[in-house]
Amino acid sequence: MRQVKHLLEGKGGQVFSVEPDQPVLQAIQAMADHHVGALLVMNGEELAGIVSERDYARKVILLGRSSAETPVWQIMSAPVETVSPDNTVDECMLLCTQRRIRHLPVVAQGRVVGVISIGDLVKAVIEEQAEALAHMQRYIAG
Repeated sequence: MRQVKHLLEGKGGQVFSVEPDQPVLQAIQAMADHHVGALLVMNGEELAGIVSERDYARKVILLGRSSAETPVWQIMSAPVETVSPDNTVDECMLLCTQRRIRHLPVVAQGRVVGVISIGDLVKAVIEEQAEALAHMQRYIAG
């Protein structure tokens, strides 16, 4: 069973973040620049929350707020569900499904070491199923 650490080995541990007091507009721009759907909200080295495109749509646009004047801390989701590098892909898929979330910060020894998305998890499941199918085909062809 693949673990989160295996996903991070493949994609890297790059983390895109924003500070709580930054305007939402800067967060949205950073998401666009990095082609991601969410950013971690970091207070120095401490994980304070997560802000996503969904937060923006529901807590800024629908409420008629100004993205240039609203600080990230007012719309971020907190506390944040996190996983460890030792969690399995299946455990993460279950967590995402149960909590209806799309991004999971990976924390090791109290420090953020990466982020995985539901897309990363789905890709891992597809790859694992393809490997199992190939193994079965080789066994049958035998």
